[in-house]
Formats: sequence, structure tokens, C-alpha cells
Amino acid sequence: MANNLGLSIDRSSPVPLYHQVVQGIEAAIHSGVLEPGSRLDNEIDLAAQLNLSRPTMRKAMDELVRSGLLVRKRGVGTQVVSSQVRRPLELSSLYDDLTNNGKKPTTEVLSFSHIEADDATLAILQLPAGSKVYHFTRLRKVGGKPLALMENWVRDDIASMDEAMLSAEGLYSILRRGGVNFRLATQRIGAVTANEYQASMLDAAEGSALVTMERTAVDDTGRHIETGHHVYRADSYSFEMTLVQR
Repeated sequence: MANNLGLSIDRSSPVPLYHQVVQGIEAAIHSGVLEPGSRLDNEIDLAAQLNLSRPTMRKAMDELVRSGLLVRKRGVGTQVVSSQVRRPLELSSLYDDLTNNGKKPTTEVLSFSHIEADDATLAILQLPAGSKVYHFTRLRKVGGKPLALMENWVRDDIASMDEAMLSAEGLYSILRRGGVNFRLATQRIGAVTANEYQASMLDAAEGSALVTMERTAVDDTGRHIETGHHVYRADSYSFEMTLVQR
């Protein structure tokens, strides 16, 4: 495997040996030589092929696992992870981001109801007592693989919606068609370990890492349009942002 990938070690280089391995495997992954799902030889064989010590090879593999490029699976070995969805940190919908990047997302509506909002939702969406909202949970997939489990509450005085609409298109496109011009959102990103339900829905191991996002979106008239709690497979999803010094 190492020879097939063209990995080579320059012992005269100031770059540590383990980091040369990391750079070589990273290049193979990004160039497509190592495709998502590809299995690598075990660390002992890789070390022998490159004439490296096992601790050096293990250090390289550990770094690649921590960076999210490789994953260790019991009974399978070490594999290249599925291509990550890298999402810009801006006010856009996951559905639109995926579509704009040439992917074909599918959505399964797990639950849907039109109910009187509870006190917490009334406060978040700044609605008067007795107001109703759409409440639904969706499972978003890409290439047939689960990516995100999404729960949302949406005010019902803008656009009507049903399960069929939410299965066929993104939430924000439905709301834009209803006249919403999104302006800003408050958003919190975090991490949790998957519980039994989340693991089963996302085809992940219970206790594995998930990325979380909580968002409340506001339109250009100041209305709080929707709020949501989403969880994503951490091995398939990340946010990208640009930081500016002020």
C-alpha cells in the first residue's frame, strides 16, 4: 500500500518522519488516489514497507485519525473517511449548500405536526400566546448516507407547508417562496456524543462524536422565522469560517 501510494521518506529532511507519512497520506486522499472507504494496511505492514518503527507509524496514523481523514473500525481496520461536507459559516440552508456543491440530498420527514407553541418556542420566535407553529424532524442524506438529524419549529403565518414539500425541497426555499428575505441568525455550534436514537438514525456508533447546531433565523422585517436544533455526523461534516482581526 505504501509503495502503491508513492509514499517515500527522506531521512535527511528536517521534517519529522511521522509527519512525512501524514503529509503523504493526506496528499493521496486529497488527490483521489485514496478514495473514501479505502482500507489501509495495518500499521506493522506499513511500518515495514517504509522501514519505520511501529511507534512512528502509529503516531502518524493517530494524527490522521484526529484530523478526521482516517477512522479505525473494529473488525475492519483503518479506512479513509467519507468525503466531508464543508459548510461555509453563513446564513444559508444545508439543502442549498449541498445542491450548490453538486450533491443530491434527500430528505426523510420523520415527524410533522401543526401545534400550539409551548412557552419556550413562543419566547424564541417572539410570538403571542396561543400561536401555532409547524414542528417537524427530518433526516437528511447525501448519496444515501445519513448526514444530519434536524428538528425545527417554524411560525405558521408566513407559508403553509406539509410533509411532501419538506421531503422534496429545503425549508428555506419554501419560506423564501412565501416572501421571507432572511437577514441574520443567532447560531451556536457545539458537540455531543450520540445517544441510542441519534446513533440509529445517523448510522453511527453510540457514543460517537456529533456536531450540533442551534439556530434562530430572522428576516429583514425583524420577524423571528424559525428555530432549530440539528446534529451532524462529525466524520462527514464541518463548518468553515474566515476570521478577521479588528
